[in-house]
Amino acid sequence: MELKRVLIISPHFPPLNAADMQRVRMSLPYFKEFGWEAEVVTVDPVYSKVTKDELLLQTVPPDITIHRVKAFSRKYTAMAGLGSLALRSMFFYKRKVSRLLKEKKFDLVYFSTTEFPVCILGAYWKRKFGVPYVIDMQDPWHSDYYRDKPRAQRPPKYWLSYRLHKFLEPKAMRHVSGLISVSESYINDLKKRYREIKDIPSAVITFGAFAPDLKIAEDNQQKFERLPDPGKVNIVYAGRGGADMQNAVSELFKAFKKGLESEPNIFGRIKLYFIGTSYAPAGHGKPTIMPVAEEYGISGNMVEITGRISYYHTLATLQQADALFIPGSDDPKYTASKIYPYLLSGKPLLAIFNPQSPALDVMKEYGVKDAYGYGTGCDKEIYQFLKGVAEGQIETASYQPEAIEKYSARNMTHRQCLLFNQVPA
Repeated sequence: MELKRVLIISPHFPPLNAADMQRVRMSLPYFKEFGWEAEVVTVDPVYSKVTKDELLLQTVPPDITIHRVKAFSRKYTAMAGLGSLALRSMFFYKRKVSRLLKEKKFDLVYFSTTEFPVCILGAYWKRKFGVPYVIDMQDPWHSDYYRDKPRAQRPPKYWLSYRLHKFLEPKAMRHVSGLISVSESYINDLKKRYREIKDIPSAVITFGAFAPDLKIAEDNQQKFERLPDPGKVNIVYAGRGGADMQNAVSELFKAFKKGLESEPNIFGRIKLYFIGTSYAPAGHGKPTIMPVAEEYGISGNMVEITGRISYYHTLATLQQADALFIPGSDDPKYTASKIYPYLLSGKPLLAIFNPQSPALDVMKEYGVKDAYGYGTGCDKEIYQFLKGVAEGQIETASYQPEAIEKYSARNMTHRQCLLFNQVPA
C-alpha cells in the first residue's frame, strides 16, 4: 500500500515539555501503520522558554523527518505585545513550508497546536499549492469564556489576545478542510460560527494513553527529586491551577476538613500536593490553590508548588504517590487530556469535575469508582475515599480492557488517520 503524506505543523515539539505537542508525539509511532507518512515542522527549541525534558526525545521514532524553523527573538517582539511563539515564527514557517510543498508532494497539512495564529497559513498554502489542511482544536481559539471574569482571573494581555484571535480565527476556519477536537462543543461552536465549514469532515478525538511513557519515567526515577513526603500518605495532583478549578478543589478541601475535625488521627496522616500549578517562570508563580486551603483551615496539610516540573518528573511523582487527585475546570467544555497518565499509573484516583464535563464519561467507561461532579452531593463519597487512602484500604485501580484499548494513543492515531482519509484532495 502506498503511503499518503502528511506535513504536521507543531511549533512545540520534544524536547519541549509543552502540553499541546503531546498528541503529535504520541501519534508519530503509529501513523505509518494506518497509511500515512508524517513529517513535522517545528520551531527550534532555542526560541522557546518552555521547560525542556530530553527524555521526551526517546519516544520520537528515528525515521521521522523533523524540520526546524527559526523565530524572531521574544526580547524584541514582546515589547509590542507579540510574544507568542506562533507570531514570532510565522514568517519562517511560511518560507520553510512553502519550500517543502513546492519540492515534495504532501496530501495534507495538519496543524496540531494551541499556538493558533500559525493556522492562518493553511489558507495560504491551500490556495497556492492546492493542499488541504486540518486543524486540531485542543482548546478554543477565539472564546468569550473570560469576558465576564474579573480582571485578576483573565490571562495576561487578555485585551490584545482576545481581539487578535477574533480577527485571525475566521481567516483559518473559513477554508479549513477538516477539524479534530478534544471536545464536541468546540466543533459545534465553530460550525455555527462559520457556515462555510458546516459539512466538512470532523471528529472528536481525545488525547490518548501512551503506555511507553510510564516505563521511561520508572526507569529514570533516580534522576528526579522526590517531592511527596515519605512519612505521610500523599495524594498528588500535578498540573495547572487557577480560579476555574476552585469549585472542584473546594469539594476536596471541605471533605478533608471534616475528616481532620472528626477523625484527626486518620486524616492527619494525609498530605495533599498540588504541583506545577502556574505557567509563570520558576519562582514567579502565584499560588491559586493554597488560598483556598487557607480558607478551609487545612493549609498545614497541603503543599502547593507553583513551578512546573518536567513531563517525566511529573509521571515519576504520580508513581510515588499513594493516591491521585484530578480537579476539573468550571468550564463544562473542559476535557482534561491529562487524565490518561493518571489512569495508566494504576493508583487510587479521585476526580472532581464540572458535572457536565465529558471527562466524567471517559472515566465512567474506564470504571473509575471515584469520579464526581462538584455540587452533586458527593461529600460522603469523597470523605470515604480520603479515609480509605489514609488507612491503606483502597486497592490498586483496575480498569476496563475495552476502554484501555479505545483510548490508547494507537487507537487515537487510527481515528486521526480515518479523518485524514475523508478530507477531499
